[in-house]
Amino acid sequence: MSYIIILFKKYQFIFWSIIVVCSLVASIELYTGRSLFGPDGKFGWWESSVWSSENSQRVADAYSFSHIIHGIIFFALLSLIAKKFPGKFPIKYRFLIALILEAGWELLENSPLIINRYREVTISLGYVGDSVLNSVSDVLMVIVGFLIARYSKVWISIAIIIVFEVGCLFWVRDNLTLNVIMLVSPSESIKTWQSEGHELLNIKDN
Repeated sequence: MSYIIILFKKYQFIFWSIIVVCSLVASIELYTGRSLFGPDGKFGWWESSVWSSENSQRVADAYSFSHIIHGIIFFALLSLIAKKFPGKFPIKYRFLIALILEAGWELLENSPLIINRYREVTISLGYVGDSVLNSVSDVLMVIVGFLIARYSKVWISIAIIIVFEVGCLFWVRDNLTLNVIMLVSPSESIKTWQSEGHELLNIKDN
């Protein structure tokens, strides 16, 4: 217990940043009508299918890897900015900004604007937004990515991004890159290719 207290005191800015940002995301989403655990009201650790109604409702899913990549990218971009202002942009503030950026995206992603956008132009036709549980978990995934980038060599961070992106591409036919493309400049050919993955999955199940 004493070790935990010492650790908390040493990194209290980090711990308080996590607590405050995650609490704000959860509070705002609950206030705006988001469900704590999703439409079925059940807690779950993992959902592997991007076609399931439980996707984006559990603690983790295939898109959790994208949020880890967010953390790596945020660290890289904020580190570049920090180099422009030596000594004025310490790591703890970069960490907080990364959390705020992700929190902002989570709130935007679960707004009618982005939910409807997903339904209109991506394979997420029945998307109803993330559960509060999943949104908070996504913020925590960014922390994982940020820490990976903070304590790993650059080539390791790059390798992790490539493995996650290529892995998800073959696994669920979706990843961070395709997600951005489909939201910003939708491609019907990409959407068709992704939908074919659902058809193949149904054939296997039958």
